[in-house]
Amino acid sequence: MRSRVDGTWSGWSGDTIVPLENGTVWQQMNYHYCYRYRYRPRVHVQGSMMQVEGMPRPIRVRRIA
Repeated sequence: MRSRVDGTWSGWSGDTIVPLENGTVWQQMNYHYCYRYRYRPRVHVQGSMMQVEGMPRPIRVRRIA
């Protein structure tokens, strides 16, 4: 699935909640901290992994809404 973050993105903080423009909401499942500010970066979710544009690696997530 491809979408964009709904609003600003400041990176992964360990328990990040990621609302997407398509209405889905995802929660970070693995601890990883990486700060990068972006506005509406592109997102690619494949299975349980989410890659956010500009981040160095995909992170395991789960859909919560």
